[in-house]
Amino acid sequence: MNDDTNDDLRRRIRALGNEMGPGMLAGTEAIFAPLAPRPAAGHCTIVRDLAYGPDPRHRLDLFRPTEDGAGRPILVYVHGGGFVRGDKGGPDDPFYGNIGIWAARRDFIGAVITYRLAPAHRWPAGAEDVAAAVAWLRANAASHGGDPARVFVAGQSAGAAHVAGYAATPRLHGGRAPAGAIMLSGLYDVTRLADNASAQAYYGTDTSRYPGQSSLPGLITSDVPCLFTVAEYDPATFQEQAALVVQEWWAAKGEWPRMLYLPDGNHISAGLAIGSPHDRLSEEIAAFVRKFPEEAA
Repeated sequence: MNDDTNDDLRRRIRALGNEMGPGMLAGTEAIFAPLAPRPAAGHCTIVRDLAYGPDPRHRLDLFRPTEDGAGRPILVYVHGGGFVRGDKGGPDDPFYGNIGIWAARRDFIGAVITYRLAPAHRWPAGAEDVAAAVAWLRANAASHGGDPARVFVAGQSAGAAHVAGYAATPRLHGGRAPAGAIMLSGLYDVTRLADNASAQAYYGTDTSRYPGQSSLPGLITSDVPCLFTVAEYDPATFQEQAALVVQEWWAAKGEWPRMLYLPDGNHISAGLAIGSPHDRLSEEIAAFVRKFPEEAA
């Protein structure tokens, strides 16, 4: 993609601002929908709407390379939606199959999941659903060429909060922690979200429970490798949450977390852009996934 096109995309994203609303969300999707990768014949095999649990929303789409192989890392993606909406997408949707397609192109197994929503299903339902999807994938990974020991979980916004909750809670790991957790513009300290209506739909309004519902302390003490991102045009709440991760991580460990700052991006653009010519994140994710055997050795 040439410089003029990149400059145009940057201007369009900047013009949408950093406050979440229908205009920003629809505008960002309109930018990236024409650029999203589509499955091509012979490129990857897609199996849709596999049930990983009993609820109608316990569904996942599986993307794998067409070539025979074994021991491939598995990348699970958890969509956002303010805890109360969102879906993994279907065969005619540009998102979030773009992430599964990209994963298959990188010789990974991609799994894009849908989960139960608030307010009908409150904390810790999201993290429990991530755990259920991971358990299903581990049980079925080998038949699809995946490595059950190399399951990486990624999510954006509310999806990142669910990934964080799962990664930070050993009882959800089924005796085996995930190989890594990737959190795009997430929420980690619920005590800072008392006035956030979307967060209240999931975490409730009893602020005395918020410290125990916060994932940040568990992430810091966990051995699960973590990769965080924050975008230039993220809303202030998510900027603050990223700053808290850096602050608390440094205070506890004397080192910085893996925190990527994504210039020219807004709250949802990083996930929508994966696999497109304007993708600035996927190589970082691939490097993080590839690093696991080195760190585990």
